[in-house]
Amino acid sequence: MANPVPEPPGRLISHFTDRSRAEQSGGWDSLWESDENDLWDRRMPSPALIDFIESKQDLLQAPSGGRLCALVPGCGKGYDVAMLALHGFDVYGLEVSAKGAQIARDYTARELVEPQDYNFGSNGQPSGQPGRVRIIAGDFFVRDWEQTLAQDGVEGFDLIYDYTFLCALLPEMRRDWGRRMRELVAPTGILVCLEFPMYKDLKAVGPPWGLNGVHWNILAEGKDGVIEETGEETGTQNGPFKRIVYFKPPRTYEVGRGTDMVSVWKPQ
Repeated sequence: MANPVPEPPGRLISHFTDRSRAEQSGGWDSLWESDENDLWDRRMPSPALIDFIESKQDLLQAPSGGRLCALVPGCGKGYDVAMLALHGFDVYGLEVSAKGAQIARDYTARELVEPQDYNFGSNGQPSGQPGRVRIIAGDFFVRDWEQTLAQDGVEGFDLIYDYTFLCALLPEMRRDWGRRMRELVAPTGILVCLEFPMYKDLKAVGPPWGLNGVHWNILAEGKDGVIEETGEETGTQNGPFKRIVYFKPPRTYEVGRGTDMVSVWKPQ
C-alpha cells in the first residue's frame, strides 16, 4: 500500500516558512496589506475574557481615583480592545501593521458609539462611560511605541491580555515575550492568557505554534519556553510571574472549545 501524500501546510504556515525573526513583522504586515487577516480573525471579542472581566473584579486593583489601564498586544481588528473599553478600562491596542492599526481604530470608534451585544456576558452592559482607546502601530519588542505611554503618564498596565499573540511568535522569541510582559505589567497588575492552541503537538510547525506547557515554562519557571513535551508543573514558581488562577473557560471560541485554558499571572 502506497504511503499517503502528506497534507500541505495551511496558508498561514506556508506564508511564514523560512522567514527569519527579523522578517516576522513584515510577514504579518503583508497579510494585512493583502486583506488576508481572515486567517486569524475570530469576528468577535473573547467570550472567555468577557466572563473573566465580569466575574473576577477582585483580582483587578484600580489606581486611586482612576481607571484600570489595559494592553492588548497583537490586537487585530480591535475586538478585545473595544470590549475592555466598554467595561470601563482605558485600553491600548498594539498592532504591528499600520493598516491593521487603522482598521482597529475604525472598528473601536464605531463599537464605542453603538456596541454589539457580543461585547457583554450574562451580567449585561455595564453602567458608566466607556474608557479611552488608543490604537498604536508598533512592534511589541521595540520600545519606541512606549513614548505614547509616557506622554499619557502610563507607567504600567493593570491588565495585559494575550490570546493569539504568543502562539504567533517563533519559539526563539518566547523568552523575550516573557521579559517584555514583565516590564509592562504594573507591580499590582495581572497578565491574563487564553492559552491556545493546547491541542497542537509542540513539535508541529506554526503559526499557530502549540503552547501546552509553554506559559508555565516561561512565566513560572523563567525558562525560554522552547519545549518539545509538556513537563510537570511543580509548586515551585521562581520565574518572573506567579500563576494565581488557572481554569477551563465555560465559554470560548469554537476553535479552542474543550482545550483552551485561562491562566492569570501576577509579577513577582
